Amino acid sequence: MARRLPSAPPTLSGFSYLHVLGSGGFADVFLYEQNMPRRQVAVKVLLSEFVNDQARRMFQSEANLMAQLSAHPSILTVFQASVAADGRPYLVMELCSSALGARYRSEPLAVTEALRIAVRIGSAVETAHRAGVLHRDLKPSNILMTAYGHPVLSDFGIASTLGELDRQSGVGMSIPWSAPEVLADETAGTVRSEVWSFAATVYSLLAGRSPFEIPGGANTSTDLIARISRAKVQPIGRDDVPATLERLLAEAMTRKPENRPASVLDLVHGFQTIETELGVAQTPAELVMDDWALGRVSDETDRTQVRPATGVSDAARTGRRRRHAQKSGATVVPAGWQGSEAAAVRTASSLATPTRRLHALGWALIASTAVVLALGITASVVLVRAATAGSIPTVSDIAATVTAGTVEFSWADPGVKSDDAYSLATREGDSSVQKSTTFVLEASPGSRVCLTVTVNRAGKQGEPSGEKCVDVPR
Repeated sequence: MARRLPSAPPTLSGFSYLHVLGSGGFADVFLYEQNMPRRQVAVKVLLSEFVNDQARRMFQSEANLMAQLSAHPSILTVFQASVAADGRPYLVMELCSSALGARYRSEPLAVTEALRIAVRIGSAVETAHRAGVLHRDLKPSNILMTAYGHPVLSDFGIASTLGELDRQSGVGMSIPWSAPEVLADETAGTVRSEVWSFAATVYSLLAGRSPFEIPGGANTSTDLIARISRAKVQPIGRDDVPATLERLLAEAMTRKPENRPASVLDLVHGFQTIETELGVAQTPAELVMDDWALGRVSDETDRTQVRPATGVSDAARTGRRRRHAQKSGATVVPAGWQGSEAAAVRTASSLATPTRRLHALGWALIASTAVVLALGITASVVLVRAATAGSIPTVSDIAATVTAGTVEFSWADPGVKSDDAYSLATREGDSSVQKSTTFVLEASPGSRVCLTVTVNRAGKQGEPSGEKCVDVPR
């Protein structure tokens, strides 16, 4: 079937049309120059024959989803969304290169490059999942590259929120990278079907073809669906691909969803471990740390209101009360202190009221009361910290080996559980999470490399190890 010609570019206020970038099944993408601020942008415009109420809702949903998520460094940024004068909805997006989608076919990626892209794109997919969004069209052509060589995930056009999937029918799919249960119409998509698609995408970057495509063989949609339903993954066919990587991808593409890794983050951790096995620095996983960054607003809290942080406001209120008390002679009890703590402060305060008439003995009594009170508080804090972190083991005695251009850190297992992970942090602020007890960092001659390791259990951090530093010889 002949490819259609691109549609006419719309006239957009504040933008100057340059040329066509590409065409898809439902939309065209054009290169425009934005007048203020001046920059080149990609503008995705819905085709007029598909403009109806449902398409408008889908386009608006894509704009909202990408705007919600595009603060992530590996998700394509959306600058603007609107409707052109001719009635076609459009998105104004960051200009990126789509060369990777064609390049992997003729030039499969080096293992280290594929792993780097996998960790970053996997972090983006995991971030979307934590926001309640499934991408539903993960494939190599939806990975774009910024001008600085950073991979970004694009095209949330058929994405859905997790709560809406039961009410939707499939609106599109890319067969070679779709999970068996999706092709069989058993589900419109789940986190584990995204694990399958993500693994199939990484496989493609390494193999130069989709997982169930036979070079030179019959690869029609019917052929691919039949092979995918059997879920017997072919070897990648490269001597430089580690067996651990082959096994990880095969496990993620098993027929039964329950036998796959539970999340894309599990795959990301596996890729990071393989990077360590290969002796290269781990690519950091980029994950949002706070709910507000995902646009979540709880029922109890109106996030449109500016609220001071608790610690700051308590200190400010205490300071105001203290200044008022100094004028009025009232007793100041620190915020949150109750019972005997408050009584001790009030007792000390009552003893100190006639301050100008106190003798040396009175001052000594007040000082001793304050010391006893401080020691009691310190002991309470120590006991609370011990109760919180005492059950999580602590890494100790980190060893380091310097080789040409790298430093390999290693440590003994302090007694972690199967679901625990190690959180790593360098002095420069880089961080990573892994299961392995070794970690390799690139280092230049004459530099000083430092690492701290902390055990993470169910989202809680234990006590950090002592910082291990190594001076790399010149």
